[in-house]
Amino acid sequence: MAIATSENRSVRLLRVGEQVRHALSDILMRGDVHDDVLASHAVSITEVRMSPDLRHAIVFVKPLLGADEDKVLAALKQHVRYLRGEVAKRVKMKFSAQLKFLADESFDEGSHIDALLRSPHIARDLGDKN
Repeated sequence: MAIATSENRSVRLLRVGEQVRHALSDILMRGDVHDDVLASHAVSITEVRMSPDLRHAIVFVKPLLGADEDKVLAALKQHVRYLRGEVAKRVKMKFSAQLKFLADESFDEGSHIDALLRSPHIARDLGDKN
């Protein structure tokens, strides 16, 4: 019997989070959720973070081109019970995780940092001093 270490637990959390992400992506890609907003938007599930007890999942989503983010989040929250049930069928766990949908801001932050690094003042400071 293997000893449960913090490293094993974190690997397990990542693995289960990735399984939940794939399940949600598949459900949305197939159009299994009957909702006009979700049907008219391509939604990316960028990351799923599981709680240590695997009972809660924070799902980070990003609509294609960031269009109608609030409407997409509202539609996902409206259908959270259905999505939770479908994920439970596809990902074998002791408990079906509570899903919480949040907008993924990491792309916006990355774009902001990129714009800052390309600004003339910063580029001058980062240039070769030789």
